[in-house]
Amino acid sequence: MKFMKLGSKPDTFQSDGNNVRYVASELATDVTVIVGDVKFYLHKFPLLSKSAYLQKLVASGNQENNDVRIFDIPGGPVAFEICAKFCYGMTVTLNPYNVVAARCAAEYLGMYETIEEGNQIYKIDVFLNSSFFHTWKDSIIVLQATKSMLPFSEDLKVVSLCIDAIATKACIGVSKVDWSYTYNRRKLPEENGNDPNSNGFRSRPVPKDWWVEDLCELEIDLYKRVIMNIKQKGILSHEVIGEALKAYSYRRLPGFSKGGIHSGDGVKYRSTVDTIVWLLPVEKGSVSCGFLLKLLKAAIVADSGEMAQEQLVRRIGQQLEEASVNDLLIRAGEGEDVIYDVDMVQKIVKEFLMQDQNADLESEENEVQEILRPGILTDASKLMVAKLIDAYLAEIAKDPNLPLSKFVDLAETVSCISRPAHDGIYRAIDMYLKVRILPKSILWMFIKS
Repeated sequence: MKFMKLGSKPDTFQSDGNNVRYVASELATDVTVIVGDVKFYLHKFPLLSKSAYLQKLVASGNQENNDVRIFDIPGGPVAFEICAKFCYGMTVTLNPYNVVAARCAAEYLGMYETIEEGNQIYKIDVFLNSSFFHTWKDSIIVLQATKSMLPFSEDLKVVSLCIDAIATKACIGVSKVDWSYTYNRRKLPEENGNDPNSNGFRSRPVPKDWWVEDLCELEIDLYKRVIMNIKQKGILSHEVIGEALKAYSYRRLPGFSKGGIHSGDGVKYRSTVDTIVWLLPVEKGSVSCGFLLKLLKAAIVADSGEMAQEQLVRRIGQQLEEASVNDLLIRAGEGEDVIYDVDMVQKIVKEFLMQDQNADLESEENEVQEILRPGILTDASKLMVAKLIDAYLAEIAKDPNLPLSKFVDLAETVSCISRPAHDGIYRAIDMYLKVRILPKSILWMFIKS
């Protein structure tokens, strides 16, 4: 962690209880600065020589009363004390955790170069640009610290500069990454030094997604801005962006690894879910179908808007052959008699099949004609989806409250897909009959239709 020391004199600030601070000096104090509920007994000369705002307050104050009140300085008493020590020339240590507060407080107090050369604003800006913004983990800590300093940190462009610095680092070539980063996920064999082609030499290349775990420390609003900046640079692949969103979801959404989020946390995490959906790269395959289905389950629990859910359904439909039965087991909403949301799966299957029915409208001689494109689904992917839905039907058939109409409708949706054998649907029908009393003739009538 980088740090910066300002001043060289010993720190002689003293405390008297929790709400009184003073400078140990032979000179009597001649001004009392009240910041929140803390009183600072100080001297006018060092303060006024560096702060335009304090000059103004003292000049307009009551000559008989040396009290100066500051109500809304960013960073409160702690940040003011840093600035006051700087005015006295005392040693102050700035680090990624307090530098934003010190910078914003200095701006509030008007500690400009026009007041005194080498003032606090100038020195902090130099160090931010030469050190903190160039250090990977420090820049993330600094960005986190900007949130409690809004709107000052935004107006001073500390937020935007920090975001761009982080995004630039993330996009740098892996051969140039020579700083520490967090990487706890499973690595490739060659990343663990087990490359069979290494001839005994243990190489540890930097993974392309080396940066994604450290960014998980950011709140969703700042995370969104960093990812947008990274995407705008157009350097990293959509798969790496997808991996970043996956890592963030697992870190920030409780219960996500088990297939969704805790029902009691839904509304609390709606913004996070909606933002992750919005940030998804448009390219097919940028994230797995299993991840998309987990995200859909989270969106349902979080009561995300229709647009977010429809986008996920469309994306899942484009990659449905990758899914497993467990992925498709989407719990029905509260108050429903059935266990699983079969209607949602029906929508997903229809999205999958629509890929074979894509159509564009093309204008020719002022007439609109529908141009049908050839199907883009392979027979192999269709067969995989048919088997998947057969297995899904066998699973949901165990629900005694599942209406026959829902079972049949879903089965008919994939009946157009030819398959070498129909063992899967037979097992599903058999399972459906085992858990309820129903004339077989009725069920077979629906299936054959």
